[in-house]
Amino acid sequence: MQGQTNIHTSIIIRMYVPGAVLALCLPCFLSGNVFGYEYGEDYSDSYYNEISNGELQRAKQIQCPPQDLSRWDKLFIMLEDYQMKQDMFLQQNEDMVKAEMNSIRRELHKLNNNNNVCVQASENTCKCVSEQMNRNLNQAMDQLREAADMYQAQNNETLQQLIQYSRNQATRLTKLESSSLLGAGLGQVAMKSYSTYPKEEEASNADGGKLEKALMATVADLQRIQAQLALFQRATAHRFLPSGCEMALLFPMRSKHIFAEVTPSMSMSLQSLTICLWAKVTQSLNKTVLFSYGTKKNPQELQLVLARHSVLLTVGGETHLVEAQSVVTDGQWGHFCGAWSSEQGLATLWVNGENVAKVPGVAEGHVLPSNGFIILGQERSRSGIYRDLDSSVAFTGKMTGVNMWDHMLEAGRIKEYANQDGYCDSRGNVIGWGVSEIIPHGGAQYIN
Repeated sequence: MQGQTNIHTSIIIRMYVPGAVLALCLPCFLSGNVFGYEYGEDYSDSYYNEISNGELQRAKQIQCPPQDLSRWDKLFIMLEDYQMKQDMFLQQNEDMVKAEMNSIRRELHKLNNNNNVCVQASENTCKCVSEQMNRNLNQAMDQLREAADMYQAQNNETLQQLIQYSRNQATRLTKLESSSLLGAGLGQVAMKSYSTYPKEEEASNADGGKLEKALMATVADLQRIQAQLALFQRATAHRFLPSGCEMALLFPMRSKHIFAEVTPSMSMSLQSLTICLWAKVTQSLNKTVLFSYGTKKNPQELQLVLARHSVLLTVGGETHLVEAQSVVTDGQWGHFCGAWSSEQGLATLWVNGENVAKVPGVAEGHVLPSNGFIILGQERSRSGIYRDLDSSVAFTGKMTGVNMWDHMLEAGRIKEYANQDGYCDSRGNVIGWGVSEIIPHGGAQYIN
């Protein structure tokens, strides 16, 4: 801003000062008085001029009055001096402006370099922090894997040791029982010959006492082993997934936002069906939905639900149902199956491979409508909008091995699927666990 003001000042001086000087000097010259000097005065001695002697001689030969020549020279010299001072002043201002501009350029260049350095330093710092976090995360994951493998190996080793120890104790107990029977026989023989062999009787009594102590010690060892086995079973039951399944759906809490949506492999326009699944419910309320198929016309078209300690199957609405009571236990895995046929209206319920209910005349002649929605752990709302779901009927716990067939399964196959030794590879043709698309929503997630 200061440089621009100096430039404007120099331009104004160049435009208006020469005219002002001429306006002041011209009247004095016309009146014969130039800045206080009268005509006829001699300026040759009091004013210094850079004109050489030769030039002065030639000037004297000019046919002009000496007084006029001196006045003009003095006027022009004054104007030249003023012009020179003005040029010096302008040059000084220009130099100052250039110096300021150069200083500003240098500062801007330094600032730009500093900004580039700061940006590069920030990028390098962020990159280093990211790499360090990735390394730490990878190390933590490796440590967790190693700890899990070590824990599993220790559990397996402990289990093998317990099994081997149990076998050894059983063998030892068998030997002790045999020795006890033998000792009892010897005791009876000794009693018969007591009067004849008193020393043998005393030895037999001493052996019987030793055998009794050994038996008591063995019993104590067996009780301790049994307690350890029970503790180990309780520790591993929490991680147990039935039927050899490698993954399960976890519903961590009772919420209207937590459920799983299923896409069947074929049309749901069915006249017979079988639904089977494994479930471990945290707490069963008056109505806890395991499986639900609903349409716009009937949101509860087909359902497999829990009610406290009971399990229910509904087809075509809640008026057509079959129920089995006192078959559900909270916190334990259970295998639940519901089967239905439209031809006779026969509906059956199976829990852990046992037929617990069989009712004829359930929705006889009914055909399931197509273009519905299958939901696990929740039921479709009347409006068909997910935000209108009811949290009171939501399932909380774990679920796996969800399968559905387009026919009624035989009793033998249902019992096989309820076997916890491993039948998760058998899948339904309508819904197949591990094959059909099952998408968890909200907080529902897959675990293994």
